[in-house]
Amino acid sequence: MNLPRSFPVTMDQPPTQMSVSAQRWEEGLLSQSNENVATETALALHYNHRPHMVVMLTPQDIEEFVLGFSLSEGILHSSDELQGVRMRTLADGLECDAAIALERYAELDAHQRRLASRSGCGVCGAETLGQAVRSLPPVPDTVRMTHAALQAAMGELAQRQPLNAATGAVHAAAWVDTDGNICLVREDVGRHNALDKLIGALSRAGLHTDRGALLLTSRASHEMVQKAAALGMQIVCAISAPTSLAIRQAQQTRVTLVGFARGARHTIYTHPHRLT
Repeated sequence: MNLPRSFPVTMDQPPTQMSVSAQRWEEGLLSQSNENVATETALALHYNHRPHMVVMLTPQDIEEFVLGFSLSEGILHSSDELQGVRMRTLADGLECDAAIALERYAELDAHQRRLASRSGCGVCGAETLGQAVRSLPPVPDTVRMTHAALQAAMGELAQRQPLNAATGAVHAAAWVDTDGNICLVREDVGRHNALDKLIGALSRAGLHTDRGALLLTSRASHEMVQKAAALGMQIVCAISAPTSLAIRQAQQTRVTLVGFARGARHTIYTHPHRLT
């Protein structure tokens, strides 16, 4: 599905990487070198011309990030409610204005007005514990996948990360089918951003989240499980460890949570029946 636009994109997209001069010490010798580093830039996200947040990200797949973030955070209920995206380059970063359905904007505006009346908040965008750790319905139970297919997909993922191969500084989120074939990969300096970009890409491609698994090249924190569960993803597999709150949230939403997926091993923390 193509993302609708009510106004044009006006942005000269910065490069995703750049070369910098550095010194390398190796085996007792010091030498000059040119190193590729990942670009990190500030993105100011507005909804219907109203500022919402500033996030640091890799300047690629930004429209997918906006769509995925809006869906995973519950700002939008469906991709059709994102009516257009306008982006422009500023002196100190990027600015993105997303046009959303008036009903969704009214809900967002009311929420932000409540936040503004408070003296402060500990978790950005949340005013109660229930909002920081959202109560979500259980995900469906339709996916079955073999351990071997999951291992094969994790083993292939590094080859599908060109920006990380060049810079060594970015995370990836990938969607795989139940046979272990990688369908989509998105990269970003932020693990949350990579997942939101992937969610946006899945929505645009019309791929169903009840027919595969999510792979992460990061730890599995509660925010990552929360975003996945909000979209109905049933298997979340991370290369590193989960946190205690991530395990609790996966247990409650009936997500199969897998960690330490590297080499020839992985550890299943919740709802292991989906892996056979």
